[in-house]
Amino acid sequence: MESISALLARPVAVLGGGVTGKAIITFLEKYQTEFDLFDDNESGALSPTDEVNPEHYGLAIVSPGWRQDHPLIRRLTSSGVRIISEIDLAWIYKEEIAPTQKWIALTGTNGKTTTIMMVESILRAAGKSAIACGNVGEPVLSALMASKPHEILALELSSFQIAWSHLPRFEACAILNIAEDHIDWHGSFDSYASEKMRLLSMSDCAILNADDVEISLRSSAFAGEKIFYSLETPAPGELGLVEELLIDRAFSSDSTSAEVIAELIDITPQVPHNVSNALAAAGLGLALGITHSHIKAGLAAFRVDHHRLELVLDLDGISWVNDSKATNPHAAIAGILSHTSVIWIAGGLAKGASMTKLIQRAAPRLKAVILIGKDRELIADALANYAPKIPIHRCDGDGTAAGLMNEVIQKAASLASSGDAVLLAPACASMDQFNSYAHRGELFASSVKELISS
Repeated sequence: MESISALLARPVAVLGGGVTGKAIITFLEKYQTEFDLFDDNESGALSPTDEVNPEHYGLAIVSPGWRQDHPLIRRLTSSGVRIISEIDLAWIYKEEIAPTQKWIALTGTNGKTTTIMMVESILRAAGKSAIACGNVGEPVLSALMASKPHEILALELSSFQIAWSHLPRFEACAILNIAEDHIDWHGSFDSYASEKMRLLSMSDCAILNADDVEISLRSSAFAGEKIFYSLETPAPGELGLVEELLIDRAFSSDSTSAEVIAELIDITPQVPHNVSNALAAAGLGLALGITHSHIKAGLAAFRVDHHRLELVLDLDGISWVNDSKATNPHAAIAGILSHTSVIWIAGGLAKGASMTKLIQRAAPRLKAVILIGKDRELIADALANYAPKIPIHRCDGDGTAAGLMNEVIQKAASLASSGDAVLLAPACASMDQFNSYAHRGELFASSVKELISS
């Protein structure tokens, strides 16, 4: 593999000035590499539509959100400029400065961040110098530039990051689930799912969710070691659940034996999809040789991040739950099915996803629906077709994000009674009305505390 100095011998085009782009720039400045930044939103950057000479560049490093059919990408490619991802650049750098460092990775439509943070907790409980990075926390390149290299990097990877990356070799990878998301970027569900599954080509060992039909079918051609996990009793070679115990029948020395990984009481919250996440995290830990006792300790120490089934308030028998990170239908289903009677707050940017399966599965749990956002009529249409008796309320606010959320909370308060959960699980991205899913969740929490708890 070529050296970093050889790779950066000529000027570099940096495509994208967000979090990933800034990490790339910091790295290039360390090597005193000449570069140009292309981004429509960063001051001092060139616009991707500016007339430039592609042959000026020896390399382009692309942030993951850039589509592969972007006109600038096409111009650079047609001129013979090599285009790599930040992940690929980080791998080349890692091979040079920390060749013994181990990488593991996971992807999925939902649960990625929760699961990779569980993995980090497990590794640290085992005394390992490890960090979760990639699509969570800091970019991989930033993690590599720590003063002392970590023993292990645990990468959360989006479909965009996988689509652009080809070089890494992972000790093990995990795929949690595959459902409709980012169809607007990939063009079709099959293309999206294929990019998720391409993670297998970068690993010899895969931890796979047997409860997900797409994963089971699409992994059939994988020739490496496959460890399936599920919420059922595990067969030999699998991880699973037996009553209140998470069980390992894959990594023990005796294939006929079953060893306890952890107990359900070690997992918070103990909802089915989070137990599934814990099994995937345990599988990655076991693939690295982490003991069952350290996995149990890591799972027990872990708490889910903000905006993921976060209980904001429990008052007068009504639960107010922030699941703003549920930015697609598959994630929203998990949140809704975690409760029995739901006042559901939904809507935003659907990213090309269908709402049909969500409504078909979730309808029995829905008491009323409050809709916001640009693509809310997709949800309204699915409700009209498959659950026409569920009341729908639309909120438009006063033109501000805070005003909109206050209106939503006031409407929810008028609808909810003891035994209900008021659930923000939008099934959509947030950027039409909020800065991010975190901003949306923070406004939900502050409105609940101001208008309800007071």
